[in-house]
Amino acid sequence: MMAIQITINDVNYDVEISEGDRLLDVLRDKFHLTGTKEGCGEGECGACTVIMDDVAVNSCMILAFQANRAKIYTIESMKENNVLHPIQQAFLDEGAVQCGFCIPGMIMSAKAFLDKNDEPTRKEIREAISGNLCRCTGYNKMVNAIDKAAKFLKEGEKP
Repeated sequence: MMAIQITINDVNYDVEISEGDRLLDVLRDKFHLTGTKEGCGEGECGACTVIMDDVAVNSCMILAFQANRAKIYTIESMKENNVLHPIQQAFLDEGAVQCGFCIPGMIMSAKAFLDKNDEPTRKEIREAISGNLCRCTGYNKMVNAIDKAAKFLKEGEKP
């Protein structure tokens, strides 16, 4: 066992981990943040995407000790005062949510991307979510939602 310090959704923690624990395991098992999903366990599907130090990462590919002193944001950080984040609202408005399994990772990838690019093209949006797989639908509604959220975040209009 070893101890790490980690900030999750703006709360600081000291946590005991085993050498082989993945960030995904720590988030789900120790902190009960189950919005982060395990899909493939190989970094291919994006269901486990979180934001670590301002970068979207597959939490199944990060050993927990690598997150020592990192700032992690999960899907649970997105809603404030029972109000959905504009990206979440745009996903609902555009009908971009079907089964929902991939959506937390998709939204976290979109957030990390929009935090760095406030005027994305549709091609850039597609590239930004290319590491996130959805088996239920095509990606057009998701791209529409991210485009809508980008405009809202830039202009302050309601999604």
